[in-house]
Amino acid sequence: MNKVKTIKMVMANWCPHCVPTTLEAMRRASKELGADLVLYDIDKPEEEKLADELVKNYGDWSENYLIPQVFFVMGDGTVRHVLTGQSAGVSFTKRKIDELFTSEFYRSLVR
Repeated sequence: MNKVKTIKMVMANWCPHCVPTTLEAMRRASKELGADLVLYDIDKPEEEKLADELVKNYGDWSENYLIPQVFFVMGDGTVRHVLTGQSAGVSFTKRKIDELFTSEFYRSLVR
């Protein structure tokens, strides 16, 4: 089975969708999946470049893209975009996190 090796999260500390909402959820996922959690803070220039590249290549890209965005890097190297924050409100982002955790895809990774 192809397991998650790394969870990559594009975020900013000032964003309530990111901290604590998605960060706490991805810490949980990291433990459940036995995967490393790597954070890319868009307010740090060296991390912003990496975040932009990740979102351009695999995520929901636009010039002013939404955060957080979360990616699972699988053991075979493939990258899967699994979450984008929802501009409608934090409760909508929480709903997307819940949908991820209850999805067949995620449940198959925990088994």
